[in-house]
Amino acid sequence: MKNSPLRWGLLSTANINKALIKPLRTSKRNILCAVASRSQASADAYAATWKIGQAYGSYDELLDDTDIDVIYNPLPNHLHKEWTIKAMQAGKHVLCEKPMGLSTSEVDEIEAASIKYGRVVAEAFMYRHHPQTLKAKELVESGRIGKLQAIRGSFTFPIHTEADIRLDPEMGGGSIWDVGCYPISFARLIAGNEPLEVFGQQVTGPSGVDDSFFGQMRFPGNVFAQFDSGFRSPFRTHIEIVGSEGTLTISSPFKPGLDEKMVLYRAEKTESIKVPREELYLGEVEDMADCILLGKTPRMTLADSRANTATIVALLQSAKSEQPVRL
Repeated sequence: MKNSPLRWGLLSTANINKALIKPLRTSKRNILCAVASRSQASADAYAATWKIGQAYGSYDELLDDTDIDVIYNPLPNHLHKEWTIKAMQAGKHVLCEKPMGLSTSEVDEIEAASIKYGRVVAEAFMYRHHPQTLKAKELVESGRIGKLQAIRGSFTFPIHTEADIRLDPEMGGGSIWDVGCYPISFARLIAGNEPLEVFGQQVTGPSGVDDSFFGQMRFPGNVFAQFDSGFRSPFRTHIEIVGSEGTLTISSPFKPGLDEKMVLYRAEKTESIKVPREELYLGEVEDMADCILLGKTPRMTLADSRANTATIVALLQSAKSEQPVRL
């Protein structure tokens, strides 16, 4: 295995697959070999378009292929647990799109399967692997902004139809699960702790899921985080990290491009910090290779994924009860 590229299969023809195809073809330790759809015609058309060697007309057929080492699971949120566990039962390692689960019990089931079958499973928070995120964490930990005080973030974009699956409550819809999870995850990373208490408010749409969500988290050491997410606002992303001696701002924290800069504001000067160039999704692909081939621990551990899920569930509970929730 250590001398051979990992053979990947795509579990569905989801649009997000496009982001992973280039990194898989760039990496020397990974190779894209197969795609599955719910019909053979769909799989064949997708394979022809993207020049993928093998096409399967059902998800089970892909899992039955003994030549496949790793499954990428980009299915709708409510199917993440089921098919991630099925893939591990079939002997595959899994890179699963966020959220790993819609409850902590779902993540626990995935972890139990990972242990039982001896497979690597990681949540596809691609930004966590990018040099910009790693540099931001380093700047905070080195004391460049002084004592950490506050983190503010946002991720919104407009949905113009009610038919979108991200608005379906039965499929794990809602802005906090789809995009709010990013600033929540970023805040937890920078704080280096889990929140002690959260408070959330939401604007629900016709389907009953949150069209917009507004949340606050209180961390140990009097560190606070605020975020908003939504489907009815213009495209917006940002992170602001405030310390006693400076502020770090990141204009594209979750989907950084190849030429990004962060800005560090301190009393004596303003500093533009250039970020090393790296394809956004390459990091999570190489991290899987490190874990499977070299036995390293995933950068996105299941404990981390569970904690993010627990925070989201608590925020939704707070919004429903209109009361703060302690974790």
